Amino acid sequence: MTKPNSPDPAPALLGRRERILLAAIAAALGLLLFQLRGGLHPQAPLEQMARRSLELPVALANGRPTVLEFYADWCEVCRSMAPALEAIETKHRGALDVVLLNVDNPRWTPEIERYDVNGIPQLEFFDRRGQAVGRSLGSRSFTELDSIATALIDDQPLPRLAGVGTVSRLDDVSGDRAKTAAAAKEPLAGPRSHG
Repeated sequence: MTKPNSPDPAPALLGRRERILLAAIAAALGLLLFQLRGGLHPQAPLEQMARRSLELPVALANGRPTVLEFYADWCEVCRSMAPALEAIETKHRGALDVVLLNVDNPRWTPEIERYDVNGIPQLEFFDRRGQAVGRSLGSRSFTELDSIATALIDDQPLPRLAGVGTVSRLDDVSGDRAKTAAAAKEPLAGPRSHG
């Protein structure tokens, strides 16, 4: 015989099982989310720098020189150069802006076309007035990046390095030469093409 005010043991057991089941599901979902976000591995330097990059128009208008890198997550050279670029960003914080744009993000298509990106990593260099002063295609060491950054900050000509050149606008070329130069330019493969 049961006492009239004693609780039935079945509902309490059922509530406990439900709590255990919910806790197990929550733990499994937490573990899955942890794995999907990269586990214990910190974000790659490229992703970290891209997330904290200024918007390009802001960087070009704030009175500091800018290094713009076009990159891709799958690019081995981009990933291997990332620690050097991050060290340059840290060393020259407040004097130089570093902006990263991922060529696989369709948001940056206008910039990819504007700067004629046809390989990565492609670096574009801007003076403190936001004017393009040079370009580099391919990997750069810390020493090379530091000499470029120092020249930009000091408003000096870029150092003479293989693969680094100054840029000129098409309107600097006059008359028929401009038409000939534009006609002679053949379309190049895009940075995302693989063939």
